[in-house]
Formats: sequence, structure tokens, C-alpha cells
Amino acid sequence: MKKTSGDKVSIADGQLVKMKQMNHIVEVRHSSKANYKAHIKKVDKNTYVEISTGELKEFTHSENRKQNYNSLRQTFNRLRDLINNNFRGSANELHITLTYKENMTDTKRLYKDFKRFMTRLKRKYQGKSTIDYINVIEPQGRGAWHCHLLVRFNELDKVFLSNNSVREMWEQGKIVSTKSLENIDNIGAYLSAYLTDVELTDNTLLKAVEENRLIETKIVEGQEKKFIKGGRLHMYPPGMNLYRSSKGIVAPEEKEMSFGRVKKIVGAATPHYQKSITLEDDEHTITHQYLQYNIKRLVKEYGK
Repeated sequence: MKKTSGDKVSIADGQLVKMKQMNHIVEVRHSSKANYKAHIKKVDKNTYVEISTGELKEFTHSENRKQNYNSLRQTFNRLRDLINNNFRGSANELHITLTYKENMTDTKRLYKDFKRFMTRLKRKYQGKSTIDYINVIEPQGRGAWHCHLLVRFNELDKVFLSNNSVREMWEQGKIVSTKSLENIDNIGAYLSAYLTDVELTDNTLLKAVEENRLIETKIVEGQEKKFIKGGRLHMYPPGMNLYRSSKGIVAPEEKEMSFGRVKKIVGAATPHYQKSITLEDDEHTITHQYLQYNIKRLVKEYGK
């Protein structure tokens, strides 16, 4: 199957699209219909029937998450949606990074230590505010793990936590980081820069060239940085729970509507991201188109 991609889309106002609105982020997805004749029929998760011959065959399952890239990519797409639907960059939200002083590689211990940290944090704010969170674990090249934690203090208008206070509650090392999310207008994309890609440095440049990896430029905390796209994906073992969230974290709802109606919702905003992917073989062509709008950026422009 031939795959081509581009950075321009073309969707008519009357065409039906799938739309998700996650606070100030609006995402649009459109797929062309295609005449497709299935060649196989799935029997169960391990076997399928080749329709033309009636032969029973087994699916080839990936042995690690690098091979099963599509599954991992979908996981991170869901995570980005979850983040953008629940965090908007308000003054009562924080990004906390929790690391270890030693090379800690035990993911079971990581989860236990995180639970103890959240118990202490909730105790500190008991009677003042309930807390919701998304906790994402990140691997390092040397095998160590640490946590990226997004926290929302629901009953507070503004919150401040010093690094010293976080360090005392964490009890696992000297390096912690507590940052406000107020100046970040796409938190899902901001966090994914840490989780899936590897920053391009003198140490990672040779490996990127050898593996012919795609290099992307991103704005992180107001600075332009270069990243090796997908450079961290092979570090995640198969079957691992990459993130956990509290009960107050809700997934966005996807709605079907005309593209013309979407344009009324976003108003004068223009897409800050657009992409089309076309898959072709001898029998059919399918085109997937994606758009993303950031209404918060429009507000900033008009506010200047």
C-alpha cells in the first residue's frame, strides 16, 4: 500500500466531519469514503480467514512497543486529548516532575512512591481543595523512570507549590520541578515533546542520522528546540500502563457535524495544524484529513 502525506487539507462546508472540542482546542477529522472489499475475516484476536482461499491464518503480533508503533501512537493521542480536555493553563494548575536521585528502574516502586506522594499532597490541601491529576511516566535512555504530573486544584483560583515543598512530600531525590501552566496554550502538545521525542543534542545526533530519523522543531517554554521524532518510543515496554488519572478527569466527546458548523464554532480562528494522509492500493484510495484550531491564540491576537 502506498502512503502519501501533506500539510494542506480541503474539506467542503457541507461535508460531515468528526469534531472534538477540548477547552480552547478544537480538533477536526475527516475521512473519505472508499469502496473497499475485505480480503480477510477476523475470527479472534489471534486468527483470521483468507476469504479467497478459506485458509485459516494467524496474525503476527508485535513483540515490543517500537514494532507496535500505531498502538503506542494511539495511546499518546488519547493522552493528549485527555490533557487538553481537562487542563487549560489556569492559575490553579501545575506541572510537577518527580525524579529519583538514583537510577531507579522499578516501575512497581514508581507507582507506589507516586501514590504516597499524592496522599501527602491531598493531606496538605485537605479542607481547602480537591485535587485531580494525570500522571505520565517517562523513560530515560539509561533505563531510569520518572513522573510528569499534571495537577488541578479544583476549589482554588490560584496555587503555588515550592520545589522544596514538593521535594519533602516526594522523599525520593533532590531533583524535582514545579511549573505553572499559565503561559502554555496547548498543554497536550507541550507534554508530548517530553514523552515521545528526544531532544537533539551532540550525543543523539549520530544515532538520528544512522536511523534516518525525522527531526522536528518545537517551541518548548518559549524556546525553539529540535527533537528526534519518536526517539523515545522504543523505551516503553509492551503492555505498560503509561499514564493514570483521577476520577475527575474526563475524556472529550466526539461529535459529528458539518464542517460549516465547525467554522462557526471556531469563528475567525485559522488552523494552527493541518495534515492529510492518503493510502492507496490497486482497489481503493482512502484520505484522512486532520485540522486543529487553538481559540486561545486568537484571543491573544485580538488582545494585543
